[in-house]
Amino acid sequence: MEIETKYHGMQEISSGDILKFDSGIPGFPDQREFLLLPLDESILTVLQSVSTPEIGFVVVDPFSFFPEYDFHLSESVVGQLELEKAEDAAVFTILTVQDPFERTTANLQAPIVINSKNNMAKQVILNEGNHKTKHPLFGKKAKG
Repeated sequence: MEIETKYHGMQEISSGDILKFDSGIPGFPDQREFLLLPLDESILTVLQSVSTPEIGFVVVDPFSFFPEYDFHLSESVVGQLELEKAEDAAVFTILTVQDPFERTTANLQAPIVINSKNNMAKQVILNEGNHKTKHPLFGKKAKG
């Protein structure tokens, strides 16, 4: 199958690579199918909508920048994603890319959790801890 993307132009994709968000993503409830596409040769990735080319979020594995990042998934989320083991969960955080890039922030309050065994995914809103929606990737603290 071929799709148009925000950052990569036309891409040939496999249906087996499509991530399924049963509830969509907050703010985008009708966007239920996404895929991950590498962004250049960096650790950044794009969470690209399969149906809407303009919707592509720059995401990153939060543990690359925040090794101490930790959160607990509720039993309902574990059930929705059909997670059997913690190792099956892949975690990404959406970035708000700034110019210059050093001002970029990460949304640690709402990680994307993916069951790597079945491609079910969900953006989880965390109500615990000190996680912010605009946590700076580099240095100073941001508000959010």
